[in-house]
Amino acid sequence: MFKKYFRTRSREKIGGFKIMKRIVFTGGGSAGHVTPNIALFPRLKSMGYDIHYIGSYEGIERKLIEDYRIPYYGISTGKLRRYFDVKNFSDPFRVLKGFAEARKILKTLRPDVVFSKGGFVSVPVVRAAAMLKIPCIIHESDMTPGLANNLCIPVAQKVCCNFPETMQELPAEKAILTGSPIRNELTRGTREKGFEMCGFNMAKPVIMVIGGSLGATGVNKLVREALPRLLEDFQIVHICGKEKIDNLLLNTKGYKQFEYVKEDLKDLFAMADIVISRAGANAICELLALRKPNLLIPLPAHASRGDQILNAKSFESQGFSMVADEDYLTAVTLTEKVHELYFTRQSYVEAMQNSKIKDSIETITALIEETVNSSAANRKKQKV
Repeated sequence: MFKKYFRTRSREKIGGFKIMKRIVFTGGGSAGHVTPNIALFPRLKSMGYDIHYIGSYEGIERKLIEDYRIPYYGISTGKLRRYFDVKNFSDPFRVLKGFAEARKILKTLRPDVVFSKGGFVSVPVVRAAAMLKIPCIIHESDMTPGLANNLCIPVAQKVCCNFPETMQELPAEKAILTGSPIRNELTRGTREKGFEMCGFNMAKPVIMVIGGSLGATGVNKLVREALPRLLEDFQIVHICGKEKIDNLLLNTKGYKQFEYVKEDLKDLFAMADIVISRAGANAICELLALRKPNLLIPLPAHASRGDQILNAKSFESQGFSMVADEDYLTAVTLTEKVHELYFTRQSYVEAMQNSKIKDSIETITALIEETVNSSAANRKKQKV
């Protein structure tokens, strides 16, 4: 019976009992390719979905998914590059191996749908699913699709995206503006707990500085150089990244540093009046969902493919964010921009409240349900 359960499609019945719908998630290589998937788990579980995850053998996704007791399957993966690297000769073979492994896993699980958040581990999974005629939905976080998603878009049924501008980059019949799902718990923070956690004065406004899961060296440096000026009017909670705490500033009044915050992040967000952040797609979608006025300092073009710059420009044009170029910022100009943001913060809040993206989790899970139902209907027609 156990084997029969796993080899039978979830819309069929065994012994008179209807088996729950099954979904396989994929995505990895960075936290940004995993956390939006995790945000969808609670809602899908409440809708009766049996959730499984395919990632790389030892990528960050394995560690993140372990906390949620979701069945995890590791496959071989390799990076596909647009530039010369000696690994370009070996990685294609790893991708082919991953394709074979993903195909075997999917044939066993026989999910109703695959949802991909991108990253190179997703390419063999999505391609294997397409070969097995399993419908795939993929999500593109950035303004322009990365190489991995570009390889998956041709076989995807639908492509979710964060920015109105991205709709022009995608096939019209596949593109859907959804925004990026964020964990519901981030909306449940308590301002008082944040102040208690940092030992701050509740009568003085708070800046939150966050640079992504690994921190942001350039932003850290700028903020610390501006500390004497900023601390005159603000308190600062600084999530600076692993091993990036400045021990010389540990006893600075009104300045609290953390390497990384997990469970208590919601309380720090609740406490913050304004936020200084990099412009990673998931990070800025969290700021949008939480309606936090923000100053974005995107990763410079010389240190990236320029996606954060495009993300920031889109949010700036929609009135959600103030944007500054790291290469031209100084302690003085950063302080000036922070004060400007604080005194005009309500205009940013109002723009975010009027955003067309209202509930990403509801939009995406409804799309998943629609895809599953449509696929089931098509199978019934084929049987008839």
